[in-house]
Amino acid sequence: MINIAHKIAAELNVNNAQVEAAVTLLDEGATVPFIARYRKEVTGGLDDSQMRNLEERLRYLRELEDRRASIIGSIEEQGKMSPELLQSITIADTKNRLEDLYLPYKQKRRTKGQIAIEAGLEPLAESLYQDPSQSPEMLALDFIDADKGVADLKAALDGAKYILMERFAEDADLLAKLRTFLLQEANISSRVLAGKEQEAAKFSDYFEHDEALKSTPSHRALALFRGRNEGFLALSLVVGDPDDKLAAHPCEAMLSEHVNIVDQGRPADRWLREVIKWTWRIKLLTHLETDLMGQLREKAEEGAIAVFASNLKDLLLAAPAGQKATIGLDPGMRTGVKVAVVDGQGKVLDHCAIYPTPPRNDIINSAKTVVALAEKYNVELIAIGNGTASRETERFVKDIIKAKPALGLKSVIVNEAGASIYSASEFASQEYPDLDVTIRGAVSIAHRLQDPLAELVKIDPKSIGVGQYQHDVSQSSLARQLDTVVEDCVNAVGVDVNTASSALLTRVSGLNKTLASNIVAFRDANGAFSNRKQLKEVTRFGAKTFEQAAGFLRIAGGDNPLDSSAVHPESYDVVKRIVDKSGRKIESLLGDSRTLRDLKPADYTSDTVGLPTVTDIISELDKPGRDPRPEFKTAEFKDGVEKIADLQPDMILEGTVTNVTNFGAFVDIGVHQDGLVHISALSNSYVSDPREVVKAGDIVKVKVMEVDAPRKRIGLSMRLSDNASEAADNKRGGGERRANKDSGRGTNQRSFGDKKPAQANGTMAALLTAAMKKK
Repeated sequence: MINIAHKIAAELNVNNAQVEAAVTLLDEGATVPFIARYRKEVTGGLDDSQMRNLEERLRYLRELEDRRASIIGSIEEQGKMSPELLQSITIADTKNRLEDLYLPYKQKRRTKGQIAIEAGLEPLAESLYQDPSQSPEMLALDFIDADKGVADLKAALDGAKYILMERFAEDADLLAKLRTFLLQEANISSRVLAGKEQEAAKFSDYFEHDEALKSTPSHRALALFRGRNEGFLALSLVVGDPDDKLAAHPCEAMLSEHVNIVDQGRPADRWLREVIKWTWRIKLLTHLETDLMGQLREKAEEGAIAVFASNLKDLLLAAPAGQKATIGLDPGMRTGVKVAVVDGQGKVLDHCAIYPTPPRNDIINSAKTVVALAEKYNVELIAIGNGTASRETERFVKDIIKAKPALGLKSVIVNEAGASIYSASEFASQEYPDLDVTIRGAVSIAHRLQDPLAELVKIDPKSIGVGQYQHDVSQSSLARQLDTVVEDCVNAVGVDVNTASSALLTRVSGLNKTLASNIVAFRDANGAFSNRKQLKEVTRFGAKTFEQAAGFLRIAGGDNPLDSSAVHPESYDVVKRIVDKSGRKIESLLGDSRTLRDLKPADYTSDTVGLPTVTDIISELDKPGRDPRPEFKTAEFKDGVEKIADLQPDMILEGTVTNVTNFGAFVDIGVHQDGLVHISALSNSYVSDPREVVKAGDIVKVKVMEVDAPRKRIGLSMRLSDNASEAADNKRGGGERRANKDSGRGTNQRSFGDKKPAQANGTMAALLTAAMKKK
C-alpha cells in the first residue's frame, strides 16, 4: 500500500498523505463525487479529475501487485526462485516487465527445446555456444541416439539450436531492449490483401500505408485494426524498407550483441548465426509484433474511450431548455409524425399522430392538431427529432409558427440518438406502460430538450453514439469509463429528489438501482419529500448512504431552504453559526452577495470543518442550487438545405457539433449526414486537440468545402475565409488518390436547393395561413 500510494502521488504530483487519505476513503466505500466535493480537508483538495485518475491508477497498480504475488508464488513452488530474480520481480513496474520475467517459468506445452533437453542435447548446445572453435558436426556425432529420438546429425544440431533459441527468447532484459528499440524505430506497415481491392474500398487510404509506430494516432490505429479484422489488410512492424524481405533486421545484430555471439570465422560461428536468425524470425519477431500491436491497440482504445467520454460529458452537460411545456415530434414519412405533449415537469399530458409528410401530405389537419395542442396546454417549445423527415417536419412547424405568431412557439431540432433504444427498453415500458413504443420516442425527444441529462441517463451511454470506433474497443473498459462520466455529470448538477426518475437517482453518489426504486416507491406512497431527513425513512437508506447521497439530492420548496442547495446536512450547523452571527434569517441571506462576500471563512472553521468546506458553503449560499450547465441556445438550419444534394461549395451554414474526435469535429448542418471539420480547418492557428476549440453541443458557423454524395461525406471548415475551389485545386495538386469531383453536378444541386424547397415553403405557408385565418 505504501509503495502504491507513493507511486500515485508522484504521478499526480501531490503529497503521499493526500493519496493515502483518498485511498482510505475509497476503501471505506466513499464515491469520487462525494470525496471531491465534501472531503477536501481530508484529501488536501484533490478535485474530481485527480480523484478519477487516482482511482484508475489504484485499480491498475493493485492488479499489478496481485499478479506479482501470483508470479512469485508460482516460481517459488517450482523451487526456482533466486535472490536476483526476486529483486527483479519486486521492482518491475509494468505488467509487460512482469510477464517477461515470468516467461521462462510459465507453464506451457512441451516445446522443441524442452524435448531436446530431455533427449540430452543441452551439453551440445552449451558447448557450441561457449566454444565456437569446435566443429558442430564433429561434436554432434556423440549425441546421435535413435532411442532418445535423435536419429541423425541434423536432428542433434536442430535440437541444440532449439535449446538456445528458447533460452535467448526468454531473456527478460533482451526482450525489454528489443521492445524499446522497436517502439522508437519501427513503422506499422499496412498492405491490402490480394484480390480484396474492391471489397476493401472504404480502407483505400491504407492499401499501401506506413507510419511510425510511436506516433500513430488512435483513430488511424483502430481503422487499421478494423481493416485487418475484416480480412482486408495485412499489418506488420518493419524497420527500414517494408518491401525488402531479404535485408537483415537490425534486431538480429542487437540480439547477437546481447548474447555475445560474434562471427569470427570459427567452425561454429555459421551455425550460431543461424541460431540468431531463427531466434529473431521464429521466436521474437512474432512475439514482439503481437506485443507491440497489442500495446498500440490498448493505447488507441484508451484514446478512443477518452474521446467518447469527453463527448458524452459535453452532451450530458448541454444546456437544458428548462421547465417549459413542450411538444415532442418524432418525425416519419409513411407512419406519420408521432406527437407527445409534456408539461414543465415532464409529465405526459397528451399524444397522437399527424401526417404532414408524404405520402399523405395532410398539412392542414396536422397543423390544426398542433395548434390546438399548443393552445390547450400553453406549449412554449416544439422539439423535433433529427431522424428521417426531420427537415420536412421542421419546415412544417416553422410555417405554423409564422402563421400563428401569437402562440409564441419556438422549434428546436433535437439529437435523437438512442431514443429508439430507450423506447423499446424495459425501463421505458415501466415508466410509460400505457404508451405505444413510437409515442415513447416522442416523449423522450421532448424530455431531451427540457433536460438532456435527466433523459440521457435512461439510455446505455454506448448507445448515444458520440464515440470514435466505439465498437472496436474493450467494451468493459468503455462501460466503466462512461459510467464514471455519467456519475460525475449527475452529481455535478444535482438531482431533484421529487421529480427525478429512478434511472437518474441510480447515478447519484451512494445510490444503486434498488435504493433509487425505493425512493420512487416512497415518493409515490407518501407524496413529495419535504426535507432531506425524510430520506432516512426510505427502506435501506442507512446512515452511510445518507452521508454519500444527501448533498446531491435537492428538495425544492421544502421545510429547509438549504435542502435545495449543495450544502451537505452535516454542515448545516456551520450555516446556523453564519446566520446567528449576521442576525438575519436564512431566507434573506441566500443570494445576498454583498453580505456573503464580506464574511471571513476562517471565522467559521472548527476541528471538524476546515477552510475549504466553509468557503464552498459561502459560495453555495451566494448562488444556491446553481446549475453548472450553460445557457440554452439552438442552431438555425438554413432554409432549403435539407439533404446532401442541396449543398454547394462555399455555402456558409450554422450547425451543432455532434461529435469531437482526435482528427476533427462532426457537425449537424441539417442534411441527415454530419459533415466533418478536419482538425486543420478548425482554426487559423495550430490546433493539437480539437477539444481545445469545440465540444459536443456547440453552435458553430461552417463553410462547405467538399461534397461527396456517393460516399455521404461532407467536408466543412470553420475558417470562413477558406475557398472551396482553391482547396480542391490544392488537393489535386497534392496527388490525392480520390477521383476529381463532377463539376456539372453543382448546377443541378443549386437549382434544386435554391428553388424547389423555397417554392414548397411558400405554398405550405400560404395554405397554413389561410387555414389558420378560417379557424
